[in-house]
Amino acid sequence: MKDVFKKIIKEKKKDELIKLNAVEIVNQIFSELQEREKDILSRRFALGGHDSQTLEEIGKLHSLTRERVRQIERASLEKIKKLDSLDEKLATVREVVEDILDEHGGVMERDFLLDVLSVLTLQLEDGELENQKDDYKNYFDFILSNLLNNYIEKVDNSNRFATFYKLKDRTISYLEDLADELKEKMLSIKKTVKFDEILEMIKGLKTFNSNKDKIIKDKDDLDLTDIFKNKIFPEKGETINEYKPLYSILQAVKDINRNKFGYWGHDSWSEIKPKRISDKIYLILKEENKPMHFNEITKKINEIGFDHKKANVGSVHNELILDDRYTLFDRGVYGLKEWQK
Repeated sequence: MKDVFKKIIKEKKKDELIKLNAVEIVNQIFSELQEREKDILSRRFALGGHDSQTLEEIGKLHSLTRERVRQIERASLEKIKKLDSLDEKLATVREVVEDILDEHGGVMERDFLLDVLSVLTLQLEDGELENQKDDYKNYFDFILSNLLNNYIEKVDNSNRFATFYKLKDRTISYLEDLADELKEKMLSIKKTVKFDEILEMIKGLKTFNSNKDKIIKDKDDLDLTDIFKNKIFPEKGETINEYKPLYSILQAVKDINRNKFGYWGHDSWSEIKPKRISDKIYLILKEENKPMHFNEITKKINEIGFDHKKANVGSVHNELILDDRYTLFDRGVYGLKEWQK
């Protein structure tokens, strides 16, 4: 573990914590800008409580053309990059991010990395995670994508991965091959699996074993278990920490996802991303493993929150009657027909 992590994670030295606080860093940097420059950057990158706004929206506020707003945005970023103190202000963030990326195989899905950084910062500072996490994520995203982009690359046009960050000098062709092999394997088994099962699946892949030394470090000396124990990370903290590179790959690969009950599979499967009420009913009954009244099923669907759509009792009851996967066990109580086999 590098000295900076010893000071930040173990010793919790206040002067080092401040150097990792993305909000504080950006505020210090923005003090070198004019008010209009600060406002335009804040609105463009969702900083300071603003939602992300378009060039046109910002132009109307400042009575400027969208092209003029673009020019000010670009010039303001260039002005920041020329600050003599910039490297010093960003040194701790850069070192921490590079170490975290390295521990995760050099690649992390955007939200996963930003979640780790935000939870790390707020836990160490005893901040209010639930209220502040999204703001901190926006500030870290601004720093990484605009001010540290000579060292850390943001990739948002990959065919295989969701938007991710990677170490600038790290080649990832073997990870792309791994993603292809994993999706092929998942589609071939045609069933959802638990986290420990998909880890074993990855470890059995030809691409993984051919590149194991690149993916798994010989000595894992960065313990992030306390961070991964936070409820925003759905799997067991100790397991994520032990298999950081593999978990990171799962977070990044397109078309492979985790459903609300902890099962992994292909996005095209209704058990992973249920869209119809009938499919949501099936997942609820399968998870509960017992017959349920249609009122209770409706309540469960809305509690789980598969998507933004609310289920109503009438629709749920109607699907239970019409879909031949379900059968009546008692008055208003339904279960899976497969249980009777």
